[in-house]
Amino acid sequence: MSLDRPVSPDPYDLLPAVDSFAVTSEDVVDGQPVKHEQVNEFGDTSPQLSWSGAPEGTKSFVITCFDPDAPIVSGFWHWVLVDVPADVTSLAVGAGRVGGELPGNAFHVRNDGGGLGYMGCAPPANDQVHRYFYVVHAVGAESLGVDAAASPAVVGFNLAFKTLGRAIIRGTYQH
Repeated sequence: MSLDRPVSPDPYDLLPAVDSFAVTSEDVVDGQPVKHEQVNEFGDTSPQLSWSGAPEGTKSFVITCFDPDAPIVSGFWHWVLVDVPADVTSLAVGAGRVGGELPGNAFHVRNDGGGLGYMGCAPPANDQVHRYFYVVHAVGAESLGVDAAASPAVVGFNLAFKTLGRAIIRGTYQH
C-alpha cells in the first residue's frame, strides 16, 4: 500500500487569526529536523522551549505538539500540556516526561499514542517528511476548563474560544 498523498496544509492557518508571539528552543530549529532525543524510538524527550511577548491578558498557557502529516484525517497529537501558569516562560528539556514535575496546576492529557506526556516523533517508515508543530497557546483564563480525561480534540475545541495568541516553532522528521 502506498502512502503517497498531498502535503497537508498548515493547520494553524485554518483557525481564526490570533496574535503571535515568540517561541525559541535549544532543541528545535524552525523547519529543520528534530534531534534524535525528540523521536519516539530514541527517547520520547520533549524539547526545551522558551517564549516571550504573550498578549496582554494571558492567564495561562497550553503547550502542544501536533503532526498534521500523519496518514489519517485528524493528524496526530504528540503532546498536550494544559494550564501552565502565566508566569512560566519556559520548559526544560524533558518536561513532558510522564511523572515529571510540572509547574503550578499544569497537567497532561493523553496523546494520540494513548500515553500521558510527550510522545516523540514517529512517522511511518518511508513516508514523506512530517512536520511537528510545537505551539505555545496563550490562554485568557487561568484554566482551560478541561481535566486530564479530555481528548486533544476537546482541548483544541476549548482553545478555539480562549486563545489570545500562539507561538509556533516547527520541527521535521522522516523515518
